[in-house]
Amino acid sequence: MAFDITRDIMFPKPVFVEKIWGGRKLETEFGYTIPDGPVGECWSISAHPNGDCLIEGGAWDGRYLSDLWANEPQLFGGAKGDRFPLLIKILDAHDYLSVQVHPDDAYAGAHENGSLGKSECWYILEADPDARIMIGQKAHDRDEFAAMVKAHRWSELLNEIPIHAGDFFAINPGTVHAVKGALILETQQSSDVTYRVYDFDRRQPDGSERELHMAQCLDVIDFTAPLLTDGAVTAPEVDGITKLMSCSYFDVFRVRVTPDKPVVVPQDKPFMCVSVVAGDGGTVVAGDGLVHELVKGSHFLAPAGCGDLAFAGDMELIASYAN
Repeated sequence: MAFDITRDIMFPKPVFVEKIWGGRKLETEFGYTIPDGPVGECWSISAHPNGDCLIEGGAWDGRYLSDLWANEPQLFGGAKGDRFPLLIKILDAHDYLSVQVHPDDAYAGAHENGSLGKSECWYILEADPDARIMIGQKAHDRDEFAAMVKAHRWSELLNEIPIHAGDFFAINPGTVHAVKGALILETQQSSDVTYRVYDFDRRQPDGSERELHMAQCLDVIDFTAPLLTDGAVTAPEVDGITKLMSCSYFDVFRVRVTPDKPVVVPQDKPFMCVSVVAGDGGTVVAGDGLVHELVKGSHFLAPAGCGDLAFAGDMELIASYAN
């Protein structure tokens, strides 16, 4: 049988980002070769200018994902947009992220050189016994928020709850958030805009503090957002697949594959992003019957026309597609 490798899945080479709050779990838990020091982020599938992934192997070996989006539209079903719309990361939040908030498309477009906004969501892969997330805040308006920040009334201001492996959190633009003690699979719009409210008075190696963005934070915080009490997933699992989230930007779902229960995931979208986040590994069959070995930490992009994805083995995966 002749295989059309242009229909095959694509494996981006991850980009690693040092962060003051990062650790070494991307090396110890996933086996990645990472830079020295605290590494907080693995940009697993990205065409963002700050971390554009190179494709390794296959028909598109050696080309950047941004190049393929711009010049090979057939791979993405003719999807519209001037940039690849999603960014998939793994976060190693060894210490607290800054207390932060992200803008929506309108604000980012107007104030951040045409950037997309940043809707994102977190699937908790591992959590320390004392792991916590700050998600949401209790001030009623910008004046009250500013006063509570100035007075350092953090315990009164921030909605902080414990987290556990398997929890899931949608983090919409305008949601104040931070997290500590967790490995996280993040699905987000392709944006690198973060406004910091507070950074725990930390200093960088050169002795400086990271910039805060209080004016922008007050502009974009959603003071009407309800407060969450937990991140437990309650959606049903059907044939190994659980839909975690659907919004105007992306859908995200979890796939569980066991040796006695292979799973076929329909791929009728312009493209799909897939990350293997747990398990001993297995295989995926796509692209006219081409077989690929997968391990924990594998990430791939399934283009339009690659056909349904047939998974076998022992794996947990997080998959997403743009809306």
